[in-house]
Amino acid sequence: MTGAAAPAPPPEVLHVSLEGYEGPLDLLLELARAQKVDIARLSILALVDQYLAVIEGARRVRLEIAADWLVMAAWLAWLKSRLLLPEDPEQEEDAEALAGQLAERLAELERMRAAARWLGARPQLGQEVLARGAPERLLRQDRSGLSADLPALLRGYVEALRRAHAKRPYRPVPRRLWTVQEALEQLQGLIGTLPGWGELQRFLPPALRDPVERRAALAATLIAGLEMARGGGIELRQETAFGPILLRTARAGGAQQDGAGAVMPEEQSHDAAA
Repeated sequence: MTGAAAPAPPPEVLHVSLEGYEGPLDLLLELARAQKVDIARLSILALVDQYLAVIEGARRVRLEIAADWLVMAAWLAWLKSRLLLPEDPEQEEDAEALAGQLAERLAELERMRAAARWLGARPQLGQEVLARGAPERLLRQDRSGLSADLPALLRGYVEALRRAHAKRPYRPVPRRLWTVQEALEQLQGLIGTLPGWGELQRFLPPALRDPVERRAALAATLIAGLEMARGGGIELRQETAFGPILLRTARAGGAQQDGAGAVMPEEQSHDAAA
């Protein structure tokens, strides 16, 4: 089976054959930098001819490799020109400084090569890495027919609050208030069980936790006590101003004060007659 031979792959290293050296171009540059080869014997013209011949013969050489070769050849030409041109004592540079600059630039060249190799080894989109499919485009349609902006929304909210408060009637908290009649019945049922004086607070209804209801019950009980004292059923006494009010069952035949501040039934009857 016959066919055209496959083309040779492009070279990765430029081999040169010069007087006094034969081998890779990058090794020649390293030897020249280390002064291990006689640059004066090298023919720059032959180097350029071989470089152009390789480029013309292998047009598939990658651009970055061809550029590296060109930089190396230019450095060799520059080094040889330093040997051929007469030295100027005013512009003479230190050989060690020149070698350091050359070493720094060669190191920079190596860093660029390493970066190029790293970029070349990265996975490429569409080859090693495949992107996700195109996102689905959803068409949004507003069929409500409503249009509103922020100021209109705020005005509507304030108007709704105003209507809600306007329709809310005032409803006072319902309370169970103790009436005078209930307090009177409470006193009549409990006054006979006391052996002596007792505070008015003892005759309040139990389990009154609301302060308003407790004050109302206290006022109703006081009025009921005054009514019973006026009728002669009980006796009232308050020893100090704003002190506790004491009461007890009226004693028979007691037409006099019993202790400081006591009000007896006979006095109340006399006051009522007056």
